[in-house]
Amino acid sequence: MRSWVVLGVVIGVMFVNFVGQCHGGGGWGLQVGFYKGKCKKNVDIERIVFGVIFSRFRKDPTITPALLRMHFHDCFVRGCDASILLDGSDSEKIAGPNLSVRGFDIIDEVKSAVEKACPGVVSCADIIAIATRDAISLAGGKRYPVQTGRRDGLISRAEDVDIPSPAFTVSEAISAFAAKNLHVSDMVLLLGGHTIGVTHCSNFQYRLYNFQNGKPDRTMNPILANQLRKICPQSATTDNVVDLDQNPLSANVVDNSFYRQIKMGRGVLQIDQELTWDPRTKKIVDWILRPVFDFQTQFGQAMVKLGSVGVLTGTQGEIRKSCRAINNPSAIQASILALLNQNQH
Repeated sequence: MRSWVVLGVVIGVMFVNFVGQCHGGGGWGLQVGFYKGKCKKNVDIERIVFGVIFSRFRKDPTITPALLRMHFHDCFVRGCDASILLDGSDSEKIAGPNLSVRGFDIIDEVKSAVEKACPGVVSCADIIAIATRDAISLAGGKRYPVQTGRRDGLISRAEDVDIPSPAFTVSEAISAFAAKNLHVSDMVLLLGGHTIGVTHCSNFQYRLYNFQNGKPDRTMNPILANQLRKICPQSATTDNVVDLDQNPLSANVVDNSFYRQIKMGRGVLQIDQELTWDPRTKKIVDWILRPVFDFQTQFGQAMVKLGSVGVLTGTQGEIRKSCRAINNPSAIQASILALLNQNQH
């Protein structure tokens, strides 16, 4: 029965996705200011979200890379539909790449504040997008306009999680992003999100000791490699963390410093370092480092494009009351079974 229910949901979502794509614009697509006039007393949804994020950021600035990662992991699986937020014994949350994703409590807090002001109107998917933008702006990034109007998905399965690996080659990464209709330039800009945040030793330790034929990765700056070996010894029993941007003065600031570091061979992750020598990405990195290039604006535009991947709009999906659970699972299953029965006759 469970497999039939999942199949039915997939069929239903695929059908409505097709219908939604045929009704571009109007109330069907994403738009800036989607919630204006949809709440009583002209409630400003984005202002409410910012208030919560500002308060949390003051206590813990690391919420920026946490939310940025959550947004990316959500959009790369089934699209930006907040499926990563759903609890369950087989939900996306329990998949290996998502075990270290954090910030769910922040989204819960934002959702609670929004529901008090405007119940049943604002999707969890939109909350992730707005909250991420606000956190980026607080960390020194430019405040870009967020398109809203997403609806929340009804499916969350661990088996669907296929996030690009830190050990991907440029070719593998380009293919993964292209599958989401993201160009190579979008990929290079979005990987610029590594301007903030940390990564675990387990994600790059092989580069220090056994990258090729039992030798370390020669593309890594030898001074950095020696420093990282002290933090990530082969015999370590704990999975330590290091900054993705190896400039200590800029490791928590959204800027183009990350690209300067990888140009000097100071990229921690394999995919980051390969951006500087693969001919398809090297020229983009070089352009980003030019004085005339406005990285923060372009990064914001790439985030907007990421936020449009596989969205549900119009009558698709739902607006969850709680970001951790679909509203009425039994009713959804009943409607799916009814649809299947109709198709059989």
